[in-house]
Amino acid sequence: MSRDKEFWNEEVETLSPGEIEALQEDRFLRMVKQAWESPFYRQQWIRAGIDPEDIKGIEDLRKLPFTTKQDLRDFYPHGFLCVPKDRLVRVHISSGTTGQATAVFYTRADIAAWAELMARCMYMTGARPGDVFQNMTGYGLFTGGLGFHYGAELLGLLTVPSGAGNSKRQLQLMKDLGTTIIHIIPSYALRFMDYLNENGVEPRKDLNLRIAYLGAEPYSEEVRRRVEEFYGVKVYNSYGLSEMNGPGVAFECSYQKGMHIWEDAYIVEVVDPETGEPVPEGEIGELVLTTINREGMPLVRYRTRDLTRILPGSCPCGRNHRRIDRIQGRSDDMFIVKGVNIFPIQVEQVLMAIPEVGTNYRIVLKREKNVDEMIVQVEVTDRIFIEDMRELNRLKGKIQHELKSELLITPLVELVEPNGLPREEGKAVRLIDLRK
Repeated sequence: MSRDKEFWNEEVETLSPGEIEALQEDRFLRMVKQAWESPFYRQQWIRAGIDPEDIKGIEDLRKLPFTTKQDLRDFYPHGFLCVPKDRLVRVHISSGTTGQATAVFYTRADIAAWAELMARCMYMTGARPGDVFQNMTGYGLFTGGLGFHYGAELLGLLTVPSGAGNSKRQLQLMKDLGTTIIHIIPSYALRFMDYLNENGVEPRKDLNLRIAYLGAEPYSEEVRRRVEEFYGVKVYNSYGLSEMNGPGVAFECSYQKGMHIWEDAYIVEVVDPETGEPVPEGEIGELVLTTINREGMPLVRYRTRDLTRILPGSCPCGRNHRRIDRIQGRSDDMFIVKGVNIFPIQVEQVLMAIPEVGTNYRIVLKREKNVDEMIVQVEVTDRIFIEDMRELNRLKGKIQHELKSELLITPLVELVEPNGLPREEGKAVRLIDLRK
């Protein structure tokens, strides 16, 4: 296919809804037989009284049990494999910081299919040969770095594997190589803004950036606006998780009206997190994904714990692969204070809409005399912090009022000088719960 067209893989990207359904049906039935070869699914399905021969089509998908993160932990490392080990070429392993590690294995065909999905994602945002792509996320066991790297190289971009952190080096590479596209996690995009400000760099004048891919952690529309305005780029939302390959599961097109899930690779469900029953299109629920084009380690009805919704209607770009909304948070990220359910992203939405607020914040939960207390620590801009106490009190009151309007409880607000809160090399730690 000619690369001056709008689609990287026109045959697949422009399938009609009926053609997508037919392709999914064929791949789903093949995947069911393949999954039966894994120790985990054979044991799980026998226990549930399921014979693969009884699964006749996608309409039978809900007969199959969910797969969970705990299942991956319990059967670590090889319990989900469907092919001989000598066919495997890569493994990504989670850190295991919150429990037993999990492993995801790939065949050569799996790596190639993943790279193709990533090339599609980047191409539909306007990335083209001649662009310089700086990959500012971690490599190694984290899937984000290598996923984007392979897709960018397949697309023909000059790829700079700069990795995470080291802001001085990142800036120098941008200047020396004329970087036009970056991949960066949202919290580091905000921290890098501070670094550029401190060093007198104005990205719109001093750099060549035009596209930024943000992912790996939930972020609000307010953060997107801040990043776009400061860097002078279009920010595209990326969704993926290591269990499903990594990035490339869903991605925004140039219209930025939700993320297209590649339905030739995944079957998507959105369910009630409590009951597991499907929710109507357009309603928020937990995203459940089934791989239908993976050899080494297919996953069936995997509960991501990520909260989103299917966006109704069609996209102006012409792709019929359904779209999901930005991730609202994780069902297991929700915390309860004084009987109110709260997600960290609700706090971010409020804070990032206030101009005097800086780029970092933290939520601390405490329990004093059996009463829960929520403290929101907020970095503020240099100008505000050197103002008199009346101005600081005015800002604190404004933040507290806006948070109460959103959360329905009144948190304590602590204003912190710029760079006064801890910063992490990887994903930002936004919530510290000291009540346990």
